[in-house]
Formats: sequence, C-alpha cells, structure tokens
Amino acid sequence: MENPQLMSNSGCSENLNQAANIIVNHDFSNGLHSWHTNCCNGFVVSAECGDRGKPLSSSRSSGNYAVVTNRTKCWQGLEQDITSRVLPGSTYSVSACVGVSGPLSGSTDVLATLKLENHGSATSYKLIGKTSVSKEKWEIVEGTFSLLAVPERLVFYLEGPSPGVELLIDSVVISCPSSSKSESASIGAGDNDIIINPKFEDGLNNWSGRGCKVALHDSMADGKIVPQSGKAFASATERTQNWNGIQQEITGRVQRKLAYSVAAVVRIFGNNVTTATVQATLWVQTPGRNDQYVGIANVQATDKDWVQLQGKFLLNGSPSKVVIYLEGPPPGTDLLVNSLFVKHAEKIPPSPAPVIENPDFGVNIITNSQLDDQTNGWFPLGNCNLSVGSGSPHILPPMARASLGVHEPLSGRYIHVKNRTQTWMGPAQMITDKVKLFLTYQVSAWVRIGSGANGPQNVNVALGVDNQWVNGGQVEINDDRWHEIGGSFRIEKQPSKVMVYIQGPGAGVDLMVAGVQIFPVNREARFKYLRHQADKIRKRDVVLKFSGAGSSSLSGTNVKVVQTQNSFPIGSCMSRTNIDNEDFISFFVKNFNWAVFGNELKWYWTEPQQGNLNYKDADDMVALCQKHNIETRGHCIFWEVQATVQQWIQALNKDDLMKAVQNRLTDLLTRYKGKFKHYDVNNEMLHGSYYQDRLGKDIRANMFKTANQLDPSATLFVNDYHVEDGCDTRSCPERYIEHILDLQEQGAPVGGIGIQGHIDNPVGPVVCTALDKLGILGLPIWFTELDVSSINEHVRGEDLEVMLREAFAHPTVEGIMLWGFWELFMSRDNAHLVNAEGDVNETGKRFLALKHEWLSHARGQVDVQGQFNFRGFHGKYAVEIDTPSKKIVKTFVVDKGDTPLVVPVEL
Repeated sequence: MENPQLMSNSGCSENLNQAANIIVNHDFSNGLHSWHTNCCNGFVVSAECGDRGKPLSSSRSSGNYAVVTNRTKCWQGLEQDITSRVLPGSTYSVSACVGVSGPLSGSTDVLATLKLENHGSATSYKLIGKTSVSKEKWEIVEGTFSLLAVPERLVFYLEGPSPGVELLIDSVVISCPSSSKSESASIGAGDNDIIINPKFEDGLNNWSGRGCKVALHDSMADGKIVPQSGKAFASATERTQNWNGIQQEITGRVQRKLAYSVAAVVRIFGNNVTTATVQATLWVQTPGRNDQYVGIANVQATDKDWVQLQGKFLLNGSPSKVVIYLEGPPPGTDLLVNSLFVKHAEKIPPSPAPVIENPDFGVNIITNSQLDDQTNGWFPLGNCNLSVGSGSPHILPPMARASLGVHEPLSGRYIHVKNRTQTWMGPAQMITDKVKLFLTYQVSAWVRIGSGANGPQNVNVALGVDNQWVNGGQVEINDDRWHEIGGSFRIEKQPSKVMVYIQGPGAGVDLMVAGVQIFPVNREARFKYLRHQADKIRKRDVVLKFSGAGSSSLSGTNVKVVQTQNSFPIGSCMSRTNIDNEDFISFFVKNFNWAVFGNELKWYWTEPQQGNLNYKDADDMVALCQKHNIETRGHCIFWEVQATVQQWIQALNKDDLMKAVQNRLTDLLTRYKGKFKHYDVNNEMLHGSYYQDRLGKDIRANMFKTANQLDPSATLFVNDYHVEDGCDTRSCPERYIEHILDLQEQGAPVGGIGIQGHIDNPVGPVVCTALDKLGILGLPIWFTELDVSSINEHVRGEDLEVMLREAFAHPTVEGIMLWGFWELFMSRDNAHLVNAEGDVNETGKRFLALKHEWLSHARGQVDVQGQFNFRGFHGKYAVEIDTPSKKIVKTFVVDKGDTPLVVPVEL
C-alpha cells in the first residue's frame, strides 16, 4: 500500500469538537473496535510510522488513522452502528477528518452518509455532507442531520472515492450541540446509566446483598487485591448459598423487546477456593406468574486476577420487578465486583459470506493416502511403530462414495500401527497449510483392530487444532472386520497448527487404517440431488377436473394454482416467556405449523417440589397453539439423565419413586389427553439410566405402556442426540436400533424415532447414511431439536439448509422441529435465525427462501378435456379460474399418494 505524505489541514483538529461524541473509538486509538468495513478491508496504522516504515505528517489531529482498502465500489467504506445513541428530534453535527491514497490524479469526493433500516421496508440513505479530497492533505467532511424517528437500525458511514482508491479516516465526531449537559451525557454514554453507581464511586448506594452482606473496599489481602479500574470494589460476604451475591433493582430502566448487554469485572476470594463460576442472573417478577430467573452469562473467576463477564438479555413481557445480581461461588467464598454495566446492546453488522478461492471440492488433502510411498507423509503419534500392509478394501467407504461420485479404486494397502501403549497413539499427519477457513470437510477411512481387545473398542479420527481436540468421526468395533468411519469438521478461526490422527483402541491393541480421505464438500452439488429426491417423495401429480355449468366452454381459460401451505411439519421450540412478545408470535405462527415446549412440560418444571404442581405455563402455551391451529409435541415425560432429576425425586426410596413415576404419568397424560400429538417418553436413554438404575430394566417399557393406555392417540417417541453425525458411539444408529428393538421386545409401543439434531458441520451423506440405517425399523423419524451453530450467518444458513434438505428429501423423515430460532432464547450461541430485537438475519433468510421453494405454483389453461394438470408439493391449495363472466376461487388439498390425484372442481 502507498503511504501518503499528507499535509495538515489548518482546521482539522479545531473543527473536531469532541464534546458528547456519540461515535465509539472516534480516533481509532483502539484499532477498528466498533467500526466495520463495508464489503472491503481495513486496518489502522500509527501516525508516527505508517506502512513500510514511511513517516507521516506529525500535524494531524490524532495518533492513528484508518485505511480502507480493496475497494471495488464507490459506496464501500467504513461504518458504525449508532442506533442506540441517537435521540429523535435532536440535531446532530458531523465532522470527519478524511484523506485518500492510491491511483488518483486530481481530487475525488468523500461522503458522509446515514443508512436507515426498518424491517419490512426498503433501506433508505441520507447524505450528510461531502468534500473534495486530494492526495496532498487531510480535509474535513461536515454536515448535520435530524431524525423525527430513529429507525430499527441506523448506520453512519464514510464512502465515495473511486474504486481502487484507498479511503483514509483520521477521526470522526458526531455531537448534539443543542443538548443540555445531562442529555448530552446520556447520548454519549448510550444506556450505561441503567446501572446506577456502576463502579461504586458513590459507595454502595443502590446496591444490596442478596441473602448476604456487601462491603466496600479500596484494597484487600494486605494490598494484594486492588481495583482493576476506579478507586473501589464491592464484596459479597458471609455467603451461605451459591445464589447469594450483590444485586441492584433496575425496574423501569429497561424496556421490553430491547436487547441489553451486560459487562462485569469480577473475582473471588477466600475459603481456599481458587476458581469458581460467577454468573449474572436476572430475577423477574410478573403479576400472576411464577418468578423467573434468567441466566445472562457466566465466567470462570479466580482468586488471582480480575476477569470480565459478558452477556446479553431481553425481556419479552412487562414485569413488575426486575433485579440483576451476581452469584455462583461456593458458600463461604467472597464474590468481588469491580464494576457492572448494563446498556442497550450494540447492533453489530453481520460478517459477509466468506469468499473461498479455489475450494477444490472433493480433492483429498491427505498426503500419500494410498501409501504408494510407504509411510512417507505420516508419522507415529507417541511411541508406536508404523508399517505398511496389504489386504484392505479396494473401494472407498460408502459415505465418501456418496459425496465423491466417480473415484479411483483404493490400493488395498493400509497403515499397521503396533506397540501402542496409549489409546491416543496412531498414525498422524500435519495438514495446517491445506485446511481453508469456513470450508466443511468430510472425513472418511477404513479402520480395523488387531487381536487382544477386551470388549468393544472405539476408533476415532481426531484433529488437534492448536492443541484443541476436534472430533472427526468415530466407530465402535467388536470384531476383526474392516469398518467405515465417517464424520466432518470445519475451522472458522485461523489456526497455527492442525494435525490429523487416528486413535482409539486400548493399549496393546494393533490399529489398521486405510484410504484416509479428508476433502471439502460441494454442498451445492448435493442440493441438486436432494431437489430431485424431494420432488419424487414430497410431490404428487394433480389433475383438476372442471365440471358444472359452463364447463364445456372452459377450454383455453386461464388457470392459476397457488399453494398456501405445505403440509410437511416444520416446527420450533418456544418458551412461556416468548409468547409475551407479539413479534415472536407473529413470526412463529407465520412460519411454523408445529410447536414443542423447551422446558414447560418437563417434570422439574411442572413439579419442582413434591406436590407443588405448576401447569399454568404449559396451559398458556397449549391454548396459544390451539388458537393458531399449531400441533404440539410433548417434551418430555421423563428424562433419564440424573443431572436433570430434581432433588426431591432422588431422595425417594424405591417404592415411593415408583409411585411418583406413576403419578407423573397419570397427571400429565390425563390432563393433556388428545392435546399432544407426540410424546418423548423417556428422553436420552442412550446417555442416561437414572430410572432404570433405580427401578429396574422393565421401567422403560412400562413407561411406554402406561402412556399409551392413558392417551392412545399420542405417538410415543424415543429421543436422543449425536445419532446422525458419526461422532458418538453411544448413540450411533446401530446402538439406537438395538435400543428400540429391545424396547419393542418388552412390549413398549414405540411409535417414532426422535433424532435431536444438535449438529456441527453437517455433511449430507453422513446424515443420510444414519437415516437409511434407522429406516429399516419402519418407524417415522423426526428431527426433534434441530439447531446448527456458526459465527458467520451465511455459513450457519448453509448448515441449516443441509439439514433441512436432507430431512425433506428422505422418505423416512416425517417432520422437523427447530430447537428455537430467536436470539437469546436458544440453548446454543450463534444458532439463531432472528436477532434479539426481531431482525431476520442471513440464516433466517435462507430458511424462509427454502420454505418458499417448497410451495408449488402453476399457471396455464384448461385443456380440451376440461382439465388442468400440474405436479405439486403436498398441502393446501387455491385454484383461480377466470371465466368470461366471473373469477372463481376454489380450495383443495393434495395428500400423499403414488397415483395422480384427481380433484373435481365444481363451477
């Protein structure tokens, strides 16, 4: 990059009045924090030493400046979201010190612009000001703006120079000169004043202990503990419960349906505890409802240093009381707080879709995978020995063949690993320079174990990514045959070292590995195949046969067919608090036809203490679903994982526990008879065994039998996780099949298979293989808790599309439930489709586009037989016929079927 020798503009520093500046990091002293490039690149350089060491003019107004480079469009530049810092009706002045660099002769314009975004309407732009800039000096771009109403998203940005010209920005000030001192302070600080006395500068005013005492300190431990910032910190002491801590009431200072960010600086002290979890929690009271506790964020605090805790929250309803507090360490350990801030969360623009040059889809990144050059490229991980043998399969494993299509046969050679003294020992290879960020890689290999194994052995393809373990797939082996191992991975942050290795059987057991394949997956090619499959199983030929008065003269009449609803079940998880948010409900009822309750039907929610029943939340949610004709799944009657079982149940003796189980079945199934179409009877039986351990093996089948007797209309499901991704041998399809067959042999009326679908980096053939295997049972399969996670919304949307298309195109799958869609109300971070304040993100747009694709529309004319033929997805339709005298609209339904559906349309 060229580094300009800029000359001072005499008014540059004088004009940049910084009073009440609402721009964060206005002088780039903190790099590009809070700034975002708009489809280009940017970085910050020092005034004293620019790129390649060339000196800059010392007469500029600040110590750093931003460089915006790789600009291919005039509108590309640098931007900052200022939504939460602008008040309607106030007039703001803008002053920015700017320059240019690069291939420019003469001068070019630099513009200051506002971008105004509102959901459901077109984005608008407001020019604030512009100035002419040459390469010789800094210039000031100035202007003013005032908004009668602040949009949902307001972005300030600088733009303008021709493509290829670099935009330089020294500093930016946006202020409101007419504001009073207090108003200006409010604008400048955003919503930091939600917490009063956030740094304890006014002692402990507005703070109190939650079940404990609080004290103020300027130091502790003989001066070893001092504030990280400011002059004081607070301690919560004499704590007898984990939930004891320090609190402040913020009732009336937070608004519903707005997202708030929370930042605290904390540490712990005393009782010989060196590390403990500290959590920020919201206590919410709402008239007529039980108290609600919202976990905001947690962090591992230590007794050595201050750490920062960060999180976000949103209130759906209108509570009568809101208290934020910090809690968590064991009783007897003091919780120290240096500061706690709550403000309206900044809306951070999403990252653009990653641009991946030369992805080389289907190209194996493993060196010498065929072992043509003995073991060159491979090395032993640990003190073991590698040699080459022959006699392994000559074909690729099936999951790899499904992705690669045409391929060469394997050599039949394999790596033989001997003298293994640890489970992690095996063949390894460095692939650091071959892995590209944001590409999804499929992993495939043939593996086999030697003699001497004591029981089933897990074999795993693992990756060491900067010393972090990543699962690339695993398989359980209990014989001397070759087994396919398959999985996937993706890396989203630049690593310094990536190693792949194969590990797993116990010490002393030989390992044999053949045909290792790691290759990037061409998802779009798979999507084309899935569209064809979906057309075969989710569509039907339809013949509209017109009859009645005037039907004989309809030949040539225009016909328009519109599908109003696809009948394939696509639903989502919701919580009781969500239904207080009308924006959430609007999106839900428009885009989903099934619902599942996140917690409100679980035993620990409906009976937190013995005999203290709480069905009101579930009743409210059932009523909402009935009002909008949304079907419901009952999740769940029991949960086998001990950590989810409430303490009063664990304290019961065997006889009383059996009675409690029977009462739970009777209460729940009788109360909601006919209202839930499905029940997950005993959740995650492959990963937990609490009730079976306490009450014997028969209890699981008896739960199914009793539930069926109490509500015969409900389909009863098993439900478990990591079934579809090849990364957990406890719940692999083979284990799941054995489990279901065992239940059926005991007489359990298992009616459906639930695959939760909490998946990372999905690969179509891996998912499809699991569905094919489970399909032999002849039971309907549902994805019951589907979510995917990626920091990049575009990649996350692609992951979601992979799962939705695989499910929709597979004949055994009869429904999909998302495990939520709204930010801050999902169990996984970076998994949402809709941002906290209601903006549909790129993932959500991908989801809506797919739902639109799965609606069939047709236009044409009535033929001479008085018919109109089309092929469409199953679901509800409307047909519109324009006769010479009037327009007629009729509705009909296309059900599943292998033969053409003839629909009589009486005119």
